[in-house]
Amino acid sequence: MKSTRVLSAAALLLAAFAAGAEAPPAPATAAPVLLRCGHVLDPARGGTLDARTLVVADGRIRSIEAAGYALPGAREVDLARSTCLPGLIDAHVHLTMQFGPTTYSDRFRLDPADYAIRGTLYARRTLLAGFTTVRNLGDIANESIALRNAINSGLIEGPRIYTAGEPIGSTGGHADPTDGFRMDLAGDPGPLRGIIDSPADAWKAVRAHYKLGADVIKIMPSGGVLDESASGDNPQMTLEEIRAAVAAARDYGYRVAAHAHGAEAIRRAVLGGVDSIEHGTFMDANDMQLMKRHSTWYVPTITAGEFVAEMAKVPGYYPPQVAAKAAAIGPRIMDTAGRAWRAGVRIAFGTDAGVFPHGENAREFVYLTQAGMPALEALRTATVNAAALLGRGRELGRLAPGYRADVIAVDGDPLADIRRMQRVSFVMKDGTVYRQDGRAIMAR
Repeated sequence: MKSTRVLSAAALLLAAFAAGAEAPPAPATAAPVLLRCGHVLDPARGGTLDARTLVVADGRIRSIEAAGYALPGAREVDLARSTCLPGLIDAHVHLTMQFGPTTYSDRFRLDPADYAIRGTLYARRTLLAGFTTVRNLGDIANESIALRNAINSGLIEGPRIYTAGEPIGSTGGHADPTDGFRMDLAGDPGPLRGIIDSPADAWKAVRAHYKLGADVIKIMPSGGVLDESASGDNPQMTLEEIRAAVAAARDYGYRVAAHAHGAEAIRRAVLGGVDSIEHGTFMDANDMQLMKRHSTWYVPTITAGEFVAEMAKVPGYYPPQVAAKAAAIGPRIMDTAGRAWRAGVRIAFGTDAGVFPHGENAREFVYLTQAGMPALEALRTATVNAAALLGRGRELGRLAPGYRADVIAVDGDPLADIRRMQRVSFVMKDGTVYRQDGRAIMAR
């Protein structure tokens, strides 16, 4: 791992912060907050400043000033022993579910309201872990849309959510919510539930997502680990179906994420025009070059792979066919991520939280460095890279004037020890403090 690079030409870097701002500062209408940071790390700039003051007003970063900067009437937060970083972004979570031994029977006992209520707990855990923004890639009955709305309206606390609602896939495929059900219960979910079997179905499914208020489209062109079907990697959508889903998504301003473990499914998804490949377990060198040519993002989700591989060893934790897939697929993702990094594929941070316990998202940093990625680059995946994937690079993922005041802090130097990212001591989202001195704060 690389050690911290403290830049002696502090004035030059301060100028770079200001010059690099991509959005104008918000007008000052509320009493500002001064964050007295011992160090400031903006992964987009690749360097660490010594003591600086972040000036926050109206939910935005107004400016970055010298350590002794004074502003009458401003509230001060002492982070002198900490390194301040941009709020983290997890581009692959499932906030309204959390897998365990009862997951498969829970589907017959729990209502959508039960999942939504549990999501309020998982959302707060995620925020307090330093993840101020997430992309939610799949739920049971669009309950993550309600969760997003409740957070946006200030009713509950949680990260900023961009949600796909229910995923889109084929009959009997990884997206089919009735996999494993007996015949009289399975039925035919159809496009309104995201289950498609033609390009026309794909158009209808995307339009239904628009009607329901999704932010992003998630498709399932390959098998998966945790559904009750036999294959974890077979192709499950045709190229024509993928192209139709992407074309429909573009009409409605959506970006498209593709769950894909198998190499053929990855190839079809990239050729079909998706924005990101999720998991990518069996990605080969040809797939990597294809992704580079098409500027397709890769979201590895190593933490989920490591977790399911470990849980597959626990008798009864998963059904037998699921355990077999978990044992075969999970351990391979870290190696794939390392090869993709060395090949120059663009990587954004995503964990598949919900497959493992929410709030432990920062484990992914450790796995990324174990796969061969330098600590600074690992931090870039969860800040500037993830913001670019979401199409929010002008307001998220950086500490710079005009950007949203999403700020976290950790004690010490995360570039020297990336495990420090698992011990976030301060969390601010949109200028509101939710964690300070390691303790949660009820902000409302």
